Amino acid sequence: MGEKFEYFKFQTAVNPFGIIFNPVSLEKLIRCCVENRQFTENDIFFHNELWHCFDVHSALSNSDKNTFLNSLNELINSTHQQLNDSTHIVITLGTSWVYRLRQAQADKNGIVANCHKVPQKQFTKELLSIQQIEESIESIISFVQSVNPNCKFIFTVSPVRHIKDGFIENTLSKSHLIAAIHSVLNQKFSTSLELTTQNNIYFPAYEIMMDELRDYRFYAEDMLHPNQTAIDYIWIKFFENNISETEFGLMNEICTIQKGLKHRPFNKNTESHQKFIADLKTKMTTIQKKLPFISFES
Repeated sequence: MGEKFEYFKFQTAVNPFGIIFNPVSLEKLIRCCVENRQFTENDIFFHNELWHCFDVHSALSNSDKNTFLNSLNELINSTHQQLNDSTHIVITLGTSWVYRLRQAQADKNGIVANCHKVPQKQFTKELLSIQQIEESIESIISFVQSVNPNCKFIFTVSPVRHIKDGFIENTLSKSHLIAAIHSVLNQKFSTSLELTTQNNIYFPAYEIMMDELRDYRFYAEDMLHPNQTAIDYIWIKFFENNISETEFGLMNEICTIQKGLKHRPFNKNTESHQKFIADLKTKMTTIQKKLPFISFES
């Protein structure tokens, strides 16, 4: 879905720290970014010839210690600015199951976002309660709106099933996430949340996949992830309900340009193709004059 936003040239940042599955780890990262807390050597470790951080995805791991720390802190700085400037933040929660370092105390600090293939004996596995998830969601909203009070949140639950946990365990996990999100968004009696939850919504990506697209022809080969047909279907549902109709015309123009950029002619030297390229450049220039931040890759 993030790729869809990028395709249509929305000003967006998608998973700056890699995919984060559980709400506690997401809360910790957002707090660090809001408060502009920098990572230090105490936050990273060396394992299997790479430097890792338990708070971020393994895709960011690096063989050079200083490069790794610098890249993490650059992400803290850029995400700090993005959280200050964003009009909307879309948060997709994946699981209620978490792994905690055995030597850590029984608090949020011991929960990791990624185990980085560290031996399983160093962790304990536990299921977050609905209340724990509620607290993390409330904290996420509170942290962001402390610096950006007008920001709106769209919460979703990932339709990808975590069958490694087990089918029953996956259903339990997803149900905790859904119950916690709705509890926070429907909160009417807490003065502290009365303003922060106003206009924030739940987008039912999980329910669309499970109920509307319940046939396996909408799944990828692993029978777990949505295929492109399902992704496109969910995207249409999303933008029809969450994106202003005033933007549809611009999105169509950008889509036409994107398709044109992918066009591969049989002969680049024909007059018709040269005219096609000239028209495409004119369309790109027209949009970029209105919106200078947009950049098209040819």
